Amino acid sequence: MKRTIIIAEAGVNHNGDINIAKKLIDIAVEAGVDYVKFQTFKADLAISKNAKKADYQNKTTDKSESQYEMIKKLELDKETHHILIDYCKAKNIKFLSTPFDLESIDLLFDLGIELYKIPSGEITNYPYLKKIAQKGLPIIISTGMANMQEIHDAFNILTENGIAKKDITILHANTEYPTPMEDVNLNAMLTIGNEFNTNFGYSDHTLGVEIPTAAVALDASVIEKHFTLDRTMQGPDHKASLEPTELKAMVSAIRNIEIAMGNGIKKASKSEQKNKPIARKSIVANKNIKKGEIFTENNITVKRPGTGISPMLWNEIIGKKAIKNFVEDDLINV
Repeated sequence: MKRTIIIAEAGVNHNGDINIAKKLIDIAVEAGVDYVKFQTFKADLAISKNAKKADYQNKTTDKSESQYEMIKKLELDKETHHILIDYCKAKNIKFLSTPFDLESIDLLFDLGIELYKIPSGEITNYPYLKKIAQKGLPIIISTGMANMQEIHDAFNILTENGIAKKDITILHANTEYPTPMEDVNLNAMLTIGNEFNTNFGYSDHTLGVEIPTAAVALDASVIEKHFTLDRTMQGPDHKASLEPTELKAMVSAIRNIEIAMGNGIKKASKSEQKNKPIARKSIVANKNIKKGEIFTENNITVKRPGTGISPMLWNEIIGKKAIKNFVEDDLINV
């Protein structure tokens, strides 16, 4: 059975509070995900003080503050990273964080992360892509807002700077929070997989759990999904995130889909074998038949149970002589 890697994206939904961050880790543990992911950045290095906020951010945060001011409040310093990594180890869940600037790439590497997650916004950032590739760790890259040429360009930068193709996972994504269903274009995930012949998956920003579950049925190897303590909390990403019970339901649905996909061999399953004699039919007497009488379409028929001669042998039975007397509904034998 193929196991999908599930990344629970806490992101900045900790609101700058380490206690909320720990609660998010607890929720991810209870849900049974593989990774809980945060975001690592220095606002001074990643965001201009003149940068505007996205429409969805204006709807969920103070309109009077800039993007820089909004993000600055959500920074996690090095000490907090250590605390959260240790907390994850104690809870037996893998820590992951997305870097948004060059210094954060170094910080996460020094903290001993096992792979890098590149966000959609950095897919056209050459210095960033080059530096992250030179660290030599496996990479998951999101492709929101990108076209195929931009994905190719980023992919080439990664491989030209030391990352093996097998160590790159490309996630289809849409960078609108929440993503309208008509913009999901889940088939684009398959286009990416076919084009690059590498691991692929889906980073989801829709409401609900249907789309990531469908992505797993389409062979996604990685699913990433935002979650929060409460969607009504103040902050840029809460409203497009799953609440705890929903995250748990998504993980359960994905694991069920993995099991249900099976091995592709069509045959009677172990659980349904016992139903064969009950649901299938046999050739039976349609009326009383005397020994020596010829079987015809008038004196035999097909009924349950399926414990006698299969109706697929109908033509072989027609014309044979009865070897004994049969009464109506008796299983025919020859």
